[in-house]
This record gives sequence, structure tokens and C-alpha cells, in this order.
Amino acid sequence: MEKPIKRSKHIVQLSKEHHFSLLFCWKIRNGLKKEVDISRIINYINYFWKEHLLPHFQEEDVLFSTVKDAFVKRAYDEHHEINETVRLLNSSGIEKAPSLALKIANLVDNHVRFEERELFPHLERAIDEPKLIEIGKEIKQLQPEIAQDTFADEFWK
Repeated sequence: MEKPIKRSKHIVQLSKEHHFSLLFCWKIRNGLKKEVDISRIINYINYFWKEHLLPHFQEEDVLFSTVKDAFVKRAYDEHHEINETVRLLNSSGIEKAPSLALKIANLVDNHVRFEERELFPHLERAIDEPKLIEIGKEIKQLQPEIAQDTFADEFWK
């Protein structure tokens, strides 16, 4: 069992939101495994994208803006790839939807794990405490509370 990661209290909200992102991935995979109607999964992906991932990416921009290096570039590149895959899901035919939904789940899962295990610890070392305090305040202003996943269609059950 992995040791829990200690996160700076100023950016812990981002880590808590990552928990919902990992559940998002699990729900997609479970829905695909159960062979539920793909349109239900697409609806969920679009809901989660709009309500959770886009706002979360905006919050991360506050944290990422202080450091310009390969770690941050990778995070931005992954945000872009997730965005493009969601766009592709919505513009492709239904026959490609299951593989694109799975790709989204894998991209988000890998991205969250990269941020938690590598990027956030790197940024916590690179950013001084006064700046982390300022970043924490900005994150709270963008989204004062951690958004809950309220999607009504529980297709994954």
C-alpha cells in the first residue's frame, strides 16, 4: 500500500478534486465494461468536463503560472490532449465513442497521478511559502468549495 502524500494546505483543494477525477475515470471504465449505452457515458463525460475538469484546469493555471519548466509544460500538454480528446469524442461518430471514452479515462487517470506524484511535490519545493499562500487564496476565490459530482444517471452501477 502506498504511503499517503502530504500536500501543502494551500493547494490541498486541487488534490481533493483529483479524487473526483479518479472516480470519473472509474465510472467511465465501469460503464464501458457493463456495455451501457455509450450516449449515457458521453453525457457524463460532457457534464464532468464542463462542471469539473475545465474549472479545475483554471485553478491549476494559478499554480502553474509561477514555474516554467518541463514539469509544467507536460501538465499543460496533457490538459490540451484531454481537451482535444473530449472535442474529438463530440465530433466523431458513435462507433469511435467507446475507444475515445476509454482514452479520456486513461488520459485523466495518468494526468492526475503525474500531478500528485511528481508535479505537485516539485512545485511545492520550487515555490516559496508566501507565494503558495497567495496561490491558495486565488484557488479558493475561483472555487470556494470542492464541487461534488451530482450527475443523476448512475450508469456505472
